[in-house]
Amino acid sequence: MPMTVTDQNFKSDILDYAGVSFVDFWAAWCGPCRMLAPTVEELAKEYEGRAQIAKLDVDANQKSATDFGVMSIPTMIIFKDGKEVDRLVGVMPKQMIAERLDKWIA
Repeated sequence: MPMTVTDQNFKSDILDYAGVSFVDFWAAWCGPCRMLAPTVEELAKEYEGRAQIAKLDVDANQKSATDFGVMSIPTMIIFKDGKEVDRLVGVMPKQMIAERLDKWIA
């Protein structure tokens, strides 16, 4: 299961984390976000122990979405040691997301 991050724990769970974190910015009403959800769940299983896979509901956590300039969802941001290193927008195949993640884990 992907971890759930909020405005309250974003700094401690993502920005203060030493390593790679992948955050899916989503909302319940967003159709493409729902299409992407199973992919994010698979990534969470496959990357366990290698990267944190997290989801942030933009409706409930508008500060984090605003802080990172998330204009459209789904937006997926990859952080390494708390710094944004990559950003993917829209639904994309799992393989494409995995390739981008692998680049930062290596």
